Amino acid sequence: MIVVAKVGSSSITTELGEIDEAAIAKFCAEVAALRRIGHRVIMVTSGAIAAGLPALGLESARPRDAVSLQAVSAVGQSRLMRVYDAALAEDGLIGGQVLLAPLDFTVRQQYLHARSTITRLLELGVVPVVNENDAIADDEIRFGDNDRLAALVAHLVAADLLVLLTDQPGLLTGDPRLDDGASLIEEIVEVDHTLEAMAGGTGSERGSGGMASKLAAAKIAAWSGVRAVIAQADRSNVLVEAVSGTAGVGTVVVPRRRRLPARKLWIAFAVGSSGTVVVDEGARRALLERGVSLLPAGVTGVKGSFEANEPVELAGPDGRIFAKGLCRLDAAGLREVAGRQTSELPEGVTHEVVHRDDLVVLP
Repeated sequence: MIVVAKVGSSSITTELGEIDEAAIAKFCAEVAALRRIGHRVIMVTSGAIAAGLPALGLESARPRDAVSLQAVSAVGQSRLMRVYDAALAEDGLIGGQVLLAPLDFTVRQQYLHARSTITRLLELGVVPVVNENDAIADDEIRFGDNDRLAALVAHLVAADLLVLLTDQPGLLTGDPRLDDGASLIEEIVEVDHTLEAMAGGTGSERGSGGMASKLAAAKIAAWSGVRAVIAQADRSNVLVEAVSGTAGVGTVVVPRRRRLPARKLWIAFAVGSSGTVVVDEGARRALLERGVSLLPAGVTGVKGSFEANEPVELAGPDGRIFAKGLCRLDAAGLREVAGRQTSELPEGVTHEVVHRDDLVVLP
């Protein structure tokens, strides 16, 4: 089995933002336990920025600008890997650093290179230790949190299981700080708006995620055909129990039967929408039931400003979003041809607003 295990900054750093070597040692020991029973493991870790802050004396005044955070990450990443290397070596394992950026998932050649590199590391018996390449990441094009990165890595390598480790036992029915009766939701068949609202907002000051980002990542994994488990990082034997399916280990998100192709997964989850295209009821039904391309004749409105080939959301007459895709026209050009039949389009204008190969129907 291929397991992708992700741990966040709040689980591997102290309150002061310093690396918690004991927490990393536990994480690595859990990985070693999986390796001993024959599983291959990819570690996804946050913590570079959190680790760099105390090294630069900035733990009491975390910078907010992107350039400073990138510089802090460059300092912290090497320190973070040094601790991982030492902890893995205690169990006779070798770690291999892999820094990824969103373009590694959106550009086909880079996607194949990333997959080949990680696959080869696994073949060599190395434990890949993955993080976002924060030091050079474009602030406009980034994952935003390593939960989503972990889910995309799980898709990249066709993993069997994604484990998202956090400081909570999983998704709870309420905030345990406010609700003494909050209980663990042990299984989720479909992530819906109710569950997303229940997950709440972002996490701690030391991390960029939170339960909401973990649930979103689990949703990506489910659409990739990968089982996901959200569990507590300091739980004993958490990774082995997640693999074995031990009851109560955390919140299990059941994978969908149909695995979304990499390109459509990227369209659906890896990039934000630049605008909204409103369609009539006939076009909505055709897209949902027949899987056709969206034509200009079905468009009734355009919201936002976007360039050609940028992602847009598709909404029906009631305003409800039901799909997402890459629009082949820019916003201004689409407004000019909206509602026109194909025979009425000016010469040279594409007949498809969103081609079916670039369209993802959302639940």
